[in-house]
Amino acid sequence: MNLDLHHITRPSSLKENAPLLIMCHGYGSDENDLFSFAQELPEELFIISVRAPHPMQPYGNAWYAINFDANQNKWNDVDQAIESRDAIARFIDQACAEYSVDQSNVNLLGFSQGTILSYAVALTYPEKVKNIIALSGYVSEDMLPKNLQDKDYSHLDFYCSHGSVDQVIPVDWARKAPQFLNALHIKNTYSEFPVGHGVAPQNFYEFRSWLEKRI
Repeated sequence: MNLDLHHITRPSSLKENAPLLIMCHGYGSDENDLFSFAQELPEELFIISVRAPHPMQPYGNAWYAINFDANQNKWNDVDQAIESRDAIARFIDQACAEYSVDQSNVNLLGFSQGTILSYAVALTYPEKVKNIIALSGYVSEDMLPKNLQDKDYSHLDFYCSHGSVDQVIPVDWARKAPQFLNALHIKNTYSEFPVGHGVAPQNFYEFRSWLEKRI
């Protein structure tokens, strides 16, 4: 079976029903970026790191275009983002059919633009995922459906973190996520670290511990 998104994998120590972790990288990066975490994560996880569908020049990939414009400053291609959101949702189904994983234990780990997409996937298709690690991103409401109140989010759990001196995505944007999730009665944890747009070692150890307790 050909899966829609290019990806790399790390097998699980379990032969079947492995918990699945799907990694979504940031703007201008690729599937190798977050995959460096894989060797430090629980061995029972089946890990898939996916490459975003839009190649950039001279290298790297994006989940959606960010357009720099004199009047609007910076704006997201929301149509492209929604296409990528739905592509990740399809990929989850394909991966669960292709690999010996537990489709009731699908976890997302995103960084930056990959986090924005992870929020969008979880809030649009909550039945497909369980735990979400949202690093250095924010909830972009224009990528979400209008009927959020009608969905069952009772099983979801989010770990959100941000650098307090992030120069790419303002920390104020990330701080809105817990309020947004609380309003929908979604379990969540939020942490800040004294770094820029990146993942501090103590941030990694904290989310790893959080995930270990939930898989």
